[in-house]
Amino acid sequence: MVSCERALTARASGVQAAARRACRAALPEEAATLCQIRVTLPGQQVPLPAPRRGLRALKELAQALPIELVSDPAAHGAPASLAARHVAAFRAAGTGALIANAACEVLLLRHQGRELPVTVDDGRRGLSYVSSPHSTYVLYPRDEIALLGFKHLRPAAEAVLALVAGLIRLAALNRAVHLDNWLLSTNLHGNWDGSGLAAMRAGLAARYPDHALIIRSLDCWSCPALLAAVREDGWVLLPARQVWVIDDLARDWLSRSHTRADARALRRSGLTLERPALIAGEDAARIAELYRQLYLARYSAINPRFTPAFITASAESGLLHYNLLRDGAGKIMAFAALRCAGDIGTVPLMGYDTARPQREALYRIASHAAMELALERALRFHGSAGAGQFKRNRGARGVIEYMAIDARHLSPIRRAALAVLAAGLNRFMVPLLTRRGW
Repeated sequence: MVSCERALTARASGVQAAARRACRAALPEEAATLCQIRVTLPGQQVPLPAPRRGLRALKELAQALPIELVSDPAAHGAPASLAARHVAAFRAAGTGALIANAACEVLLLRHQGRELPVTVDDGRRGLSYVSSPHSTYVLYPRDEIALLGFKHLRPAAEAVLALVAGLIRLAALNRAVHLDNWLLSTNLHGNWDGSGLAAMRAGLAARYPDHALIIRSLDCWSCPALLAAVREDGWVLLPARQVWVIDDLARDWLSRSHTRADARALRRSGLTLERPALIAGEDAARIAELYRQLYLARYSAINPRFTPAFITASAESGLLHYNLLRDGAGKIMAFAALRCAGDIGTVPLMGYDTARPQREALYRIASHAAMELALERALRFHGSAGAGQFKRNRGARGVIEYMAIDARHLSPIRRAALAVLAAGLNRFMVPLLTRRGW
């Protein structure tokens, strides 16, 4: 425990040193006399304050390869793509009606035949991490530390988090546009390989000149081509978490002793597995409550607070495929929702009746049901973060996930704060995650 505290204290001082180096590197850039220009985007003209350096290139790229931001995908008939259906649901109900602790505007970006969901936040803090860097890097880790109960580590950890929080505020990262953001804990990008990224970046920077641009959930396993495109396009990468992945479920998961034990628990449970196409009414309310019991009450209120309306909408749009486990009376005791994108499946929502005794193995049973569905669909499996030993026992290995941020259109001080943050997190967070298996 003492060694851990010393390590965190050393990291705090190390981050400060990295900050000084990053400031020296970032601040001598142009003092950036700002000017006012107008960039024409489809349907409107937008005032754009920007540094003189690179301004012409940004303007030319935004005009040559325009993007379209759509606020009503259902205006001209039923939305065809999953992204359009997903955005249409948020536009129809309102973000807060689907995710109670999110306040972002949800739009549909169209560019060269591709459609991606985009979320826009104007700087509020205290909301879910699905659209808030401050919650990702400060509030959620703070809850994790409290949950682990490392009292002797709290002062050093709080010092590190205070420094990170200060840099995020200085960079104003919560004033952000998230590209291809599905507002789920694990944000799979499917078959998007980064094509059109530079034009999307230029168009979004022109439309939102005071917002950082962000892409969540990037890693070398689920989206190697997109990660390479982000690097080539010059975005800043911040390590976010370690995620657990399975390359081949038939080879790496199915034959494991823990997997066989989970299958036996399911057979002996007396629960009936159901996979309905649509969910409404009492079932939607029960699923939202089981999710709340596990992720909000037990872990962190910073997790997205999905409502019954979200459960209904996500099933109807095809975003999530629900595995429901009912008892003899028809009551849902556990569930796991599978998200499929490209050749990868993940479970961003699950829950169970936490009042039931642990021997009933409801968490294991729900996880097993979702992974069986992924196996049936010949998917690789993204196990998200947390419960590292549980997932290693079932064939998973760890991969570092990143958040990409572009701030080249922002002020020098905001770019400098981002550079400091990136230097500190990449220097200290990646080895910590890898070594401790968090």
